[in-house]
Amino acid sequence: MVKLSSSFCILPLLASLLALEATIVHAFDYGDALDKTLLFFEAQRSGKLPVNQRVKWRGDSGLRDGYAEGVNLVGGYYDAGDHVKFGLPMAFSVAMLSWGAVDFKSELVSLNQMGHTLEAIKWGTDYFMKAHPQPNVLWGQVGDGASDHYCWERAEDMTTPRTAYKLDPEHPGSDLAGETAAALAAASLAFKPYDSTYSNLLLVHAKQLFSFANRFRGFYDDSIGSAKQFYTSSGYSDELLWAATWLYRATNDEYYLKYVVDNCVSLGGTGWAVKEFSWDNKYAGVQILLSKILLDGAGGAYTSTLQQYQAKADYFTCACLQKNDGYNVPITPGGLLYLHEWNNLQYPASAAFLLAVYSDYLSKAKSVVKCPDAQLLPQDILNFAKSQADYILGKNPKSMSYLVGYGQNYPVHVHHRGSSIAPISHLQSPVGCVEGFETWYKRPEANPNVVFGGLVGGPNANDEYIDDRSNYEQTEPTLSGTAPLIGLFSKLHSLPGNSAGPYKQESPKPSIPYPNPQATPVEFLHSITNTWAIGKETYYRHKVIIKNVSQKPITEMKLYIENLTGSLWGLSPTQEKNTYEFPEWLKVLEPGSECSFVYIQGGAQAKISVQGYH
Repeated sequence: MVKLSSSFCILPLLASLLALEATIVHAFDYGDALDKTLLFFEAQRSGKLPVNQRVKWRGDSGLRDGYAEGVNLVGGYYDAGDHVKFGLPMAFSVAMLSWGAVDFKSELVSLNQMGHTLEAIKWGTDYFMKAHPQPNVLWGQVGDGASDHYCWERAEDMTTPRTAYKLDPEHPGSDLAGETAAALAAASLAFKPYDSTYSNLLLVHAKQLFSFANRFRGFYDDSIGSAKQFYTSSGYSDELLWAATWLYRATNDEYYLKYVVDNCVSLGGTGWAVKEFSWDNKYAGVQILLSKILLDGAGGAYTSTLQQYQAKADYFTCACLQKNDGYNVPITPGGLLYLHEWNNLQYPASAAFLLAVYSDYLSKAKSVVKCPDAQLLPQDILNFAKSQADYILGKNPKSMSYLVGYGQNYPVHVHHRGSSIAPISHLQSPVGCVEGFETWYKRPEANPNVVFGGLVGGPNANDEYIDDRSNYEQTEPTLSGTAPLIGLFSKLHSLPGNSAGPYKQESPKPSIPYPNPQATPVEFLHSITNTWAIGKETYYRHKVIIKNVSQKPITEMKLYIENLTGSLWGLSPTQEKNTYEFPEWLKVLEPGSECSFVYIQGGAQAKISVQGYH
């Protein structure tokens, strides 16, 4: 009897403690998440960094971008874990930052984050205006994905080609030019209350770029072939509508509203019912933006066409909330929208932002969405957007935050070059192309620099996630995935029950020790000195300089060379497989001195490591 009664006393206590623990685990600090997300954009900066740069492990980089082509293309953002400046996802990211700053202005101001948000926008828009030196010219990319991905090095050490690629009337790109026009128009709205002169300048460029995109039609990746492997465009019709819609909102010029109405069929605006909103597909964004005009009672003569746009906005909403008569967005067992295997989290992030925006528009108009399976109130839509944000921050089967640096359990082997290599302040000697792979990419330890606020690719269709630097489909953060979170987190922070005060964040400091850069007494400097083709096979002549970076002379050094398929000169083979030593004539490698060897082979470089030395 005594045991039984005590159990009855303990069980409710345990239940209440477990409930409290669950509440604590899932009570997310959206202000903290927002602050960290803004830091990611500072980590991705290219160019001359400002004195107020908060991410201290980054340094100046890409200071000669555009120099060879005679144009100043310094600035802008690196795309992801690499160092290419891809125009299409960068412009989409700036458009998302700007939309958040426009529609959630009061929320960002109350958080004391509007300044940082505008700085993030301006870092992109300043670059876009440099890249648009003439009305019908847009420089759309700096760097080449193939050669960039061949190396693992810090942005500050880049040795890969920084080729710049442009669009012009002979090489059109309506998708990229239209997206950049939309970003600049949205940014003009964000800056209008704070700097009207800058806002007007952005609009001048936006109008010219829209005209260029509309007049000279074509796919940007037909003109910039190196982009096709990485950011293939599915079409440019949505970007033309997207740009015109933002220009209408920024100017109130009826020309742009008439454009989206007159071209609603030919450009697919009222025809496409979509389940995805992303850097490549803007239809849902267009449809929800145009629904706002209708909900505000400003449709006028265009009401019937705007109603068709809104019907497609409702389709997107119903599909996300699983109320669309079976025609829904796929969802994981843990409740995450799942559209693509590669870097999936960008899609629920952008969908959640869009749904939060639409919920606001509907709420102000006291309207609802009628789905085939249910009637959705604005609060229902916002609740679903919140569920996607909460999944990202840790309310998921792995109890992991997929926003780097947020919470106690987040990815630490992020596929990001700068994050994974010790900063110049600690390791001042350059990290070479292949040395980066050997010394840093392959390290089992966590990244030495936390790339705060980066949204990684995230889990698979079964909510499974492998935190491995080589698992780039899941562990690489991107601009376009992270940008929608600024507006989303600011909106969620404003909801009842969340702290309403401005968020103050101390400068983050890395907590993971760096490996000793002097653990190996030599450094390898790789270069390709010649190349030729025999049939379909391309061969390379590789030169490797071995430099003694220690304070002592080196003797009897043995090198282990993996993946060597061709001939080698300058080293002597030993009886051990794949192991070489200094040639007979070289007894000692003095401090600061160098020797070299060469090898020839097709395909990837050989991998060189130190086996032993005295």
